[in-house]
Amino acid sequence: MNASAKPKAHWYFDYISPYAYLQFHQMDCFTERLDIALEPVLFAGLLNAWGQLGPAEIPQKRIATYKFCTWQAGRMGLPFRTPPTHPYNPLATLRLTLARGSNAPDVEKIFDTIWGQGLDVADPKVFADLKASLGPAPGPELDDQAAKQALKKNTDAAVAKGVYGVPTFAIEDATAENGWRLFWGFDAGDWMLDWLDNPDMFAAPVMQAADDCQVGARRRRPEEKTKQA
Repeated sequence: MNASAKPKAHWYFDYISPYAYLQFHQMDCFTERLDIALEPVLFAGLLNAWGQLGPAEIPQKRIATYKFCTWQAGRMGLPFRTPPTHPYNPLATLRLTLARGSNAPDVEKIFDTIWGQGLDVADPKVFADLKASLGPAPGPELDDQAAKQALKKNTDAAVAKGVYGVPTFAIEDATAENGWRLFWGFDAGDWMLDWLDNPDMFAAPVMQAADDCQVGARRRRPEEKTKQA
């Protein structure tokens, strides 16, 4: 199959996610089947859009995430070091990526700096060294304002597709509820590959039953309790 015949996929990611680091290093498994666009988004923007907390905002889940990813990276033969502070502000790295065209070598270098070496890219010197190590951009660079707008556009586009977390693959599919088939999470890659082999997967009655499941109870959010008090 030549590249032009491959389905187009958008891979939404934020460097703040260690799971995105792990999935990026599986990308060779997916590029054989898909024409993948690397799409930086602001994870915090997704969380705000859907009213969620991130895993690192729940203290016990935060530490468990780092430990699991350390173990998983070891199984994959990848270096993994938790950076000195996390969460951190990823805006500079995301905008830098977009300014330089979201190319795979840059994305790999930035991911490996943060999660492979465990460096603090929020430190101005570390960021400056990282930026210098990328070398000349492969094409014309966006200015700061254009990169800022590109990140907002990417994040808004992801939300419009129904993306709620990172990493997520989004593939156009007319049979999906909003026209996009989403595969969220580091562990969804095999599911996506199976779907490519069996495009009617989601038409199966057992899958349709998931769509038909109704909400039976809903907990009140803290802000709702405050209003009632």
